[in-house]
Amino acid sequence: MSVQSAAADVDIDLRQLFASLARNWLRILVVALVVTGLAFALAWLATPEYKAAAKLEIGPRESEFTRPAGANGNERSIPDEEAVATEVQIISSPDILKQVAAKLNLAKLPEFDEALKMSALSRALVLVGLKSDPFEIPLEERVLDAMHEKLNVYGVEKTRAIAIEFSSEDPQLAAAIPNAIANAYIASKGNAKLESNSAATDFLAPEIADLQNRVKEAEAKVAAFRAQSDLLMGGNNSVLATQQLSELSSELSRVRANRASAEATADSVRRALRSGGSLDAVPEVLSSELIQRLRERQVELKNNIADLSTTLLDNHPRIRALRSQLADLDRQIRNEAEKIMKGLMAQAETAKAREAQLVADVNTLKAASARAGEEQVELDALQRDAATKRQQLDLYSSSYLQAAARKDRNYLPVDARLFSEARAPTEPYFPKIGPIVGAAFVGSLLIMAMVTLLQELFSGRAMRPAAGAHFEHIEQVAMPAVQADRALAEPDPPVARSQPAVAEIDGTDDSIIETKVEPEPVAVAEAAAEKIEPEYSEMAAGDIEPARSILGEIDIDKAAEKLIATGAARAIFVSPEGDEAAASAVLVARAVSDAGLRVLLLDLTASGAASRPMLDSGLFPGITDLLASQAQFSDVIHPDLYSDCHVIPVGTADPVRAMRAADRLPIIMQSLTTAYDLVVVECGPADAQGISRLVGEGTEVLLSMLEPDDQVTQAAVALIESGYPDLTLVTPIGHVAPGPMPGRRSAA
Repeated sequence: MSVQSAAADVDIDLRQLFASLARNWLRILVVALVVTGLAFALAWLATPEYKAAAKLEIGPRESEFTRPAGANGNERSIPDEEAVATEVQIISSPDILKQVAAKLNLAKLPEFDEALKMSALSRALVLVGLKSDPFEIPLEERVLDAMHEKLNVYGVEKTRAIAIEFSSEDPQLAAAIPNAIANAYIASKGNAKLESNSAATDFLAPEIADLQNRVKEAEAKVAAFRAQSDLLMGGNNSVLATQQLSELSSELSRVRANRASAEATADSVRRALRSGGSLDAVPEVLSSELIQRLRERQVELKNNIADLSTTLLDNHPRIRALRSQLADLDRQIRNEAEKIMKGLMAQAETAKAREAQLVADVNTLKAASARAGEEQVELDALQRDAATKRQQLDLYSSSYLQAAARKDRNYLPVDARLFSEARAPTEPYFPKIGPIVGAAFVGSLLIMAMVTLLQELFSGRAMRPAAGAHFEHIEQVAMPAVQADRALAEPDPPVARSQPAVAEIDGTDDSIIETKVEPEPVAVAEAAAEKIEPEYSEMAAGDIEPARSILGEIDIDKAAEKLIATGAARAIFVSPEGDEAAASAVLVARAVSDAGLRVLLLDLTASGAASRPMLDSGLFPGITDLLASQAQFSDVIHPDLYSDCHVIPVGTADPVRAMRAADRLPIIMQSLTTAYDLVVVECGPADAQGISRLVGEGTEVLLSMLEPDDQVTQAAVALIESGYPDLTLVTPIGHVAPGPMPGRRSAA
């Protein structure tokens, strides 16, 4: 890329930086070996430490056969993390450690009492005040401090187990102390339960005696009040007056119902008799046996009359006798119905009298029941008090018996057990000579390597100046047009080059085929001049012909056709002759756009020679603004004044800041090739390394030329040797630039 900075910068030379490691390998290795030797000596001379661990299980240990009556095993809480952490603190408490220290007589061991083995260095430090005098600390505290330093009690993750680790110079002592701590902890839990049971029995004994007296007094009050208030208890545990009131109320309801039923039935019979209607609808009439027999006799007579009517006339004596009997039966049925009605009315009167009597009795019992209810409330209060005291007495008595039994039998189940005793270790856990020596060697190598790299950086030997250039104001370059006298121009004299590599040109092809080494590169230029000379002389004679290919170059139209035919997504133009040759990229982009493809031209020249002829100003935001994160894609893409092609100019941002984000160019190119059919990039006089970030899938590399001189030849050879064998040479000579499109303002 040709956008460069005016101010020179420095880069880190990674090859030079890491080469310093190879130059200083001996120093790095010597320091690493010295550190490793010191680590080995310290590990060898260090006093070995042995570590052993005992494990406790924390959980309920009560048997279901010895569990107190009324206690549910599911109600006992399972220890959670907080409970286990609490037990960890109890195990490492000073009381437990004091018991273990006294039992194992640790105060007489120099390992636990620094005052017994003070070295000369320790005494000197005490004298100068850099270390506290151990004799000023009580012996018990010195032993406890030493035990705390060597003790590690922790809860095993995701379990209800507690591990007790202890390290010591003596392997037997390393195993004995954790076991002693575990046993002391279990014994302390048992003693705590014993004290709890003793305290319970001492508390419950006088409480039970006092409760017995209070229960007697409460029950005596209940009996005395019941006798005084004459509250006799009936069935269903209720007062007799209340029970009688309930029974009378039920009887009164039944009598009222019977009276109402008798009155209603009597009324229905009376209405039937008065209206002369049928009595069959009255259930009480039909239920009478006499009426039923009369009805049967009536039906029988009707049947006889019907049978005789078939043979006898209506005035026949026999038929008249039967009809007389039938009328007599009707009168008997009505008389019997009247008797039933009178009986129902009498029953209703009796029920009414009974109702009046029951109402009087109910009113009397209501007053008695109300008085009994008030007295019952007070009696219930006395009974509740007596029942509460009785229940409390029973509970205290049961608890006392259980606590006394456990105390007498010395049954104290502790909610912990030692399921893994500590055993004397056979190998010390510190020092591990192998890991210590290996870690010292690797660590010292890494540290020395870092020190060496930092020295190389700070010394400046790993720095190299970054390539930089400044922007120069360049006049706007107009599009080249066909000139009749260009073919008559005299070729430049050949210039001797230091590079022996030249291009072998095949006039029948449009690109450079291969390179070879020539001993005299100047002769190639002379041969090319001799080849061109007859053509120039013919055109000078007045017969002007189109310019023919000198280095296998193609014109703008053929270049556009080639890009369309190959389906290229990117066209990278390199212009070794400078800004004038950048016209090829512009003309090719416009030609492809005129063919109907979506084309964008990206100007990466230092002066903006490719984009300025396409826009009306050189102050549009462009690629430098996009790289410097000062603009977005929509801000830097502009339309061409002469075609449907789009263009991204150089931009107005600081080139130094933009070049720091040059690694974003491949991403930008990928985004552009996704949005456009063809992206044309004008790179100016760039080399193969400069265009490496722009090359991708479907890329065509083209070289713009105006004159077939050595500069163009050497640039083509360099690109071919750098991995671009399909290089295509393009010339804008002979192509006429189109005028401005309708509705657009000319760049001039």
